[in-house]
Amino acid sequence: MNELKRAQFETKIRAHLAELEQLSACGQTAQAVVELDQQAVGRLSRMDALQNQAMAKAQQVNRDRETFRLKAALIRVQEDEYGYCEDCGDEIPDGRLELDLAASRCVSCATG
Repeated sequence: MNELKRAQFETKIRAHLAELEQLSACGQTAQAVVELDQQAVGRLSRMDALQNQAMAKAQQVNRDRETFRLKAALIRVQEDEYGYCEDCGDEIPDGRLELDLAASRCVSCATG
């Protein structure tokens, strides 16, 4: 992979990390403890709030996982290993990297 492509992918990775960080900040209020005051809301409203809280927490877990993968991709960029399969060493096609910026394995190794 040439330097220009590597720099373009690094820019995309950093932009995606910034987006995930912003989404995480917005999702913090949705993950807050649900107030169980029966005088304030009814039972169904509390159940709905608990379900929304659980979904927000699950989304945060997914964002954290993706953040970890993208940070690992940045390390591979800095070590000049980005774009190469960590199993077989073959170059990962740009199309695959466009779909998954954090891809560390070629299609053959990922499915095999």
